[in-house]
Amino acid sequence: MTFPFFDTARDEASQRVAFSGNRIDRQAEARTDDAAEQALKAREARLLLFAQGRLFLRVEGDRAFDPYFTRDETPAFAPDLKQAVLLGHENGTPVLAVPSAADIEALPTPVKAIDYRSIYMQGLLEPTALGALAQGAALLAWHESHRFCGRCGNETEMRDGGYKRHCPTCGRDHFPRTDPVVIMLAVRGEQCLLGRSPHFAPGMVSCLAGFVEPGETIEAAVRRETREEAGIAVGAVAYHASQPWPFPYSLMIGCYGQAESEAITMDENELEDCRWFSRDEVRLMLEDRHPDGHRVPPRGAIANRLIRDWVLGSDPGQMDGG
Repeated sequence: MTFPFFDTARDEASQRVAFSGNRIDRQAEARTDDAAEQALKAREARLLLFAQGRLFLRVEGDRAFDPYFTRDETPAFAPDLKQAVLLGHENGTPVLAVPSAADIEALPTPVKAIDYRSIYMQGLLEPTALGALAQGAALLAWHESHRFCGRCGNETEMRDGGYKRHCPTCGRDHFPRTDPVVIMLAVRGEQCLLGRSPHFAPGMVSCLAGFVEPGETIEAAVRRETREEAGIAVGAVAYHASQPWPFPYSLMIGCYGQAESEAITMDENELEDCRWFSRDEVRLMLEDRHPDGHRVPPRGAIANRLIRDWVLGSDPGQMDGG
């Protein structure tokens, strides 16, 4: 049996969002407890240095940024090599994420510590490095918040090159977590539902979103969150794309929902505005020409991808590559 919709020539929507370009071979089946330690011995190993929600970048000229350091270059940045995580190998070269205790305001020139959101919004890294950033940032954040055993409360130890924490007291193993978040565009004919949270930049509207709860399907979460935040009933739900989101370790699951009601009852604890927008209005937002100054999230955000692909049409072959 063949499936014509599995067309490898087409560009998946998930490949056109920030943090999704990771090309590291994780070699999960080959990890050992000392995998990170052994990888650090390789002179060609490339290290990503993290501190306080920022990645260290070597600035080369006006627009060139290099996130990789050799082990010989790292002593100036107070690396905690015992907490290094082996992300995997890229073209046979080990790539590791390493936490740093350096003062981010006093780094030696030409290195700067830049927060993850600014890195992606300003396009400072090419897609493969941005994907490695997401993997490393998520893993280090998980280790920082899971230093103690959830069963007995005693301190845990890093194992499997950074992909497990083991409690030597009770024997429980703990594995990195990823928090699933649904982000959805409810559509009704030629209209889509967009909302605005108080923390958004001026004029910005976006898709609704929320965490998937235990025992809940993705589809059920889409329906529940849309109903809770906007009072809109959703019927059919279709998956479109996903995005790693290192804030701190989420997976954004982008969906479309077929709205079955129109009257909005907004949750004012979550939103400060929510309404239906026509396809033509949203097209103006994408072109930054909306008469009321409304705009959508930046390129690279999965919300932008959901909105853009709805405006341009449902056939991936007709969608732009931007």
